[in-house]
Amino acid sequence: MSGMPIKTLIVDTQVYSNTGGQACTSGFISQVSDMAPYSKKQKGKEEIRKEITTIAMGHRSAYVLQGSISNITHLLEGYIEGLNSRLPALFNIYAVCPPEHGVGDDVAEERSKLAVESRAYPLFKYNPDKGNTFKECSTLEGNPALDDDWPIYTLKYTDEKGQENSFSVPMTFADFAFGEGRFAKHFRKAPPETWNDDMLQLDEFIALDKDDREGLYPYIWAVDNKNSLNRIVVSQELVRSTEERLNFWRLLKSLTGIEQVIDVEQIAQETRTDMMQKLSAGLMAMASGGSIDFSAMTGNTVSQPTTNNAAVVVAEGYEPVWIETPECTTCDECIEVNPKIFAYNDQNLAVVVDPKAGSFKDIVKAAEKCTASAIHPGSPWNSKEAGIEKLIKRAEKFQ
Repeated sequence: MSGMPIKTLIVDTQVYSNTGGQACTSGFISQVSDMAPYSKKQKGKEEIRKEITTIAMGHRSAYVLQGSISNITHLLEGYIEGLNSRLPALFNIYAVCPPEHGVGDDVAEERSKLAVESRAYPLFKYNPDKGNTFKECSTLEGNPALDDDWPIYTLKYTDEKGQENSFSVPMTFADFAFGEGRFAKHFRKAPPETWNDDMLQLDEFIALDKDDREGLYPYIWAVDNKNSLNRIVVSQELVRSTEERLNFWRLLKSLTGIEQVIDVEQIAQETRTDMMQKLSAGLMAMASGGSIDFSAMTGNTVSQPTTNNAAVVVAEGYEPVWIETPECTTCDECIEVNPKIFAYNDQNLAVVVDPKAGSFKDIVKAAEKCTASAIHPGSPWNSKEAGIEKLIKRAEKFQ
């Protein structure tokens, strides 16, 4: 508040660790601790987490970093920027407390990574020197799947026949909480013989109106020590905690002005395919003596989506980003920038899965961070992207 360039580091352990794991106001809803017990009357912490980052941001005169030890590049960039700032700086860093959280001493980085990916502890920067609005001064860069509520990951398991299988599931806050002792009492394993239609995956459950949830049981997927697939039923307290983390993630997105990048060409193609299917069905009906209901085919016409920006225009002579995959060092940098554009193949080497799944800025930033200089940005697919000329200039040395 004084305006003096004092730099402050907060080690956020989610509990008052030095006094025996007492509850603190920065902890998550439903976590169990000495002063927030699990009992018939109380199911762990009940208050919404106090966000030190947004409190500091509210002063509007301090550099603010929210980071994690699992995202080193983001952390170091934030430290350097904050220390060099003429302003006060607050570094709020997620720090696992193994004995109080009920995790192993050797998994601190892994747990910190899951905290970021599950929206439990989003990466965030606020720099008042960047402009006059929250959108200009704030950024969520470094978080996975910026456009989505939850990142998607692949869950591998062994089926009843001993075959290896996998499928995609969302990384929710509950998936993160399942690996920590402080939330253990909020989960119950459901044996396969109890699985039924009243059970609903957690991300789908919280998308329902509260009136529509009655009689349904939310669950997440997990594997046991034999790599067998399990449904883990989630308590109502943890449902509330998951909703709260999702709402906070959406709040941060609204502050930073993140808008979903829409592929107009893909939407148009999907619309044409849908129309062709309806026409084919109509022709078959007419051939069998029926009639075509043209109103049904035109009533669901999809209008071209728009954003607050100008319409997306695919640049002429577009060349997609590509990677010299054999040169990949598996440094995770490109995956952390945008896991929708970049992913690992079966050999754990980086490949491009969708060159239009994000901004050219993401691609250029990934190229700059790539330790093997294996990413070649190509050209921007959206000619209307903000700051495109500067981005093209930055991309030149990687082509």
